[in-house]
Amino acid sequence: MGLDTTHDAWHGAYSAFSRWRHYIAELAGYGNLTSYQGFGGAIPTELMDKDGLRVLLSHSDCDGELSPSECEAIAKDLEELLPKMRGNLGGHIGDVKEKTEQFINGCKLAASRNETMEFN
Repeated sequence: MGLDTTHDAWHGAYSAFSRWRHYIAELAGYGNLTSYQGFGGAIPTELMDKDGLRVLLSHSDCDGELSPSECEAIAKDLEELLPKMRGNLGGHIGDVKEKTEQFINGCKLAASRNETMEFN
């Protein structure tokens, strides 16, 4: 049991998706995600300056959907972080750059088809 999205963007444990998003937040310069509203902290996620990352980081990890325009913005923002990505995050993530590229490709596929990406 875990998170599966459409467009082959993510398949894995909820805990892996959470670790990946925490890694993304740190890499983007937002610091510890637990400092933000929705993760136990007081900082509003609206203060995140990248629209795509804000949507990704504040989205539910177990249900809901992303619109084609949200997918496009997420892919763009994640692509900017790719050159900084290094290493193996273990578990259901493995190579973080490869896992992120998979998510980007899923987002681009959904956007190109004008389809929503669904989280199940």
